[in-house]
Amino acid sequence: MIDLSHTEKQIHYVTNFQDLISTPFSGEMNAICWNRQLTGDFSEITEKITLSGNITEIGQDELRELQLSEQGQLAREIILDDLKLLEAHGALPILNVISYYERDDAYPFFSTDVYSFHVDRSPVPVDTFLCTYYGTSSEILPNSQGRKKVFIPDIRDELKKRYHGAEEGFESFLSEHSFDLHYQANPDAHPISLGLGRLWRLAVDHPESEVPPCIHRAPKEKPGQNRLLLIC
Repeated sequence: MIDLSHTEKQIHYVTNFQDLISTPFSGEMNAICWNRQLTGDFSEITEKITLSGNITEIGQDELRELQLSEQGQLAREIILDDLKLLEAHGALPILNVISYYERDDAYPFFSTDVYSFHVDRSPVPVDTFLCTYYGTSSEILPNSQGRKKVFIPDIRDELKKRYHGAEEGFESFLSEHSFDLHYQANPDAHPISLGLGRLWRLAVDHPESEVPPCIHRAPKEKPGQNRLLLIC
């Protein structure tokens, strides 16, 4: 049986944008979701965009110029409204069509790409916002169900073999290469899908944060199905 107690403590649901940005993180709660059901054909936008690589950023002018059906127009207006709300909040949202992310295979035993469970870090107070409009959605992992990879003995030993410096500089080496941001899910972990159309605010590791950063990862994309993702 799945233990939902940590999930209930970690995620707080709201019904509007103002509550999304103004509700403080506290205790174990480090993910806030504007829970909503969107109308419109978001897949049409991914089909009409000319891709420029595995990740294509869509500018607002380009989005407005797309020739779309009535359902596609509804989807476009929702996205433009979300961008406007986030920009007014001071964020810098980016809308991407994603075929796939580049994989990190520098260390066979330790990936540091976004498909690995990780947290975001910032030197200043900031939050991560994201919404998957179409395609496979991102996932978060309850903090109690994961462990920092750099604290797993076998992995730590392998990293030490690749570190060529003074012992006192090892922790800085881990930080500089973002190794300390990545987590391994427990064998009995239950990652949580963020779903489609929901706008999320996730806690980031920064000096003034009073809660643990939210562990999350990008999903493995379905072949032939691009994702439409807003993130900042």
